[in-house]
Amino acid sequence: MLKRILIGVGVVVIGLLLFKYCDFKKEKEDEFDYNTNLIQQQILNVGKLVVTEGHFSEVITYKNSNKYFLDMISFEKKAIVIVNAKVTVAYDLHQMKYDIDEKNKTITILSIPKEEISIYPDIQYYDVEQSKLNEFTGADYNKINKTVRANLAKKVDKSTLKSNAKNRLVSEISKMLILTNSLGWKLQYNGEVIETESQLKQDLKL
Repeated sequence: MLKRILIGVGVVVIGLLLFKYCDFKKEKEDEFDYNTNLIQQQILNVGKLVVTEGHFSEVITYKNSNKYFLDMISFEKKAIVIVNAKVTVAYDLHQMKYDIDEKNKTITILSIPKEEISIYPDIQYYDVEQSKLNEFTGADYNKINKTVRANLAKKVDKSTLKSNAKNRLVSEISKMLILTNSLGWKLQYNGEVIETESQLKQDLKL
């Protein structure tokens, strides 16, 4: 009789232990799934268009001459060109590629899209002078437009617009870093584990 009671108690204890184990495992799985979903949602939130805008101005004097009779006669056309331009530097983070390793709790950023620079010049012409033998043509306007864009591109390179855009990019991706750290996950890029925002900024060689 005592033996049966002991066997019965043993079965109950084993059953309780199995139940607790399964319940604990379920809680762990639920927590793991919850963390993974949180991270995926954060990546979706980061995946947007990050745009930094700047404004630039310049003044150009355009001149062109047509010469005849051994350069003895010249017909000149000229204009003062005033340019006000909006320039944007954008990172389309919808194109960011990444890998989620649930087993090792690691997110690896595989690639970050290159910057996209767009120039929107507003060109105004003043003091236009021309003659019937040397009028402004489409070729002149195309040449002016090309010169304007080249000059603006140089100004953008010398300005802080690109670095400001990169800082905004780092700020967006840092949201992933904060979440992964808080959940005990790791964020990797270029084969290195990213631990701080400053390290992330240093590693983003775009």
